[in-house]
Amino acid sequence: MRRILVTGANKGIGLAIAKAILHEHKDTFVYLGSRDLERGRAAAADIELPDRVKVVAIDVASDTSVAGALKDVEGPLYGIVNNAGAGASSNLEQMLQTNALGVRRVCETFRPLLEAKGRIVNVTSASGPSFIPEATADEKKLLLDPEVTWPRLDAYVQDSIAKKRATGGEAYGLSKAVANAYTVMLAREHPELRINACTPGFIHTDMTRAYVQAQSKSPDELGL
Repeated sequence: MRRILVTGANKGIGLAIAKAILHEHKDTFVYLGSRDLERGRAAAADIELPDRVKVVAIDVASDTSVAGALKDVEGPLYGIVNNAGAGASSNLEQMLQTNALGVRRVCETFRPLLEAKGRIVNVTSASGPSFIPEATADEKKLLLDPEVTWPRLDAYVQDSIAKKRATGGEAYGLSKAVANAYTVMLAREHPELRINACTPGFIHTDMTRAYVQAQSKSPDELGL
C-alpha cells in the first residue's frame, strides 16, 4: 500500500484530495490529518473506506501537535500533501504559522519517513505569485532566489510578523509566496524526491465562502 499523509483533510479541498486518492487508486492508504479529531473521524466515515483511512490529529501551526502526530503515522510514506491552510480572515502571524511555517514543520517531521522517490505536494496559491509585483526589491530578490536558504526565509518571516508587514489578502499572498520559495528550496536540497507546489484554483470552500457572499453573485457567476 502507498501511504499518504494529507493535512487539513477533514473538509474542503483536503477531503476531496483524500477521497480522490482512495477512490482512484486501490493501492493507497490515507492518513487523514485533521486539527480536530472528531471532525476528522466524521470525514473518514464519509469516505466509507475504513480499512484504508486512519485519522491523525495534527495542527500544523503547533510544534507539539506535529511532533505528536508522528507517533500515529507508520512509514514508509509514499507522499505528503500539505493542504492545511489559513485564509485571509486570519492575521499575518496565523497565516504564516500555518501556510508557511506549517508546511516546513510537516516536511521536516515526516520527510524522513518518505520512501525513495517519494513525493511532497504543497498546496499553495496563485496569490503567492500575485504578491511578488507588490513586494519590495529586496523581497523579490529573496522570494525568487533559486538558491534561497531557510535561515534567510525564516528571518524574513519573523521580521514580517514583528513589523506586521501585511494584512488581509496581501498577508495571505505573502504567506503563500514564502511557501512557494520554501518548496523551491526543498526540491533543490532533495533531488531524490518529487516535490511540487500547486494552486487548486478558485474553489468554493469555507475559506472562500465569505468572499462569495460579499459579491452578491453565485459561485458559477464568479467562476468557481
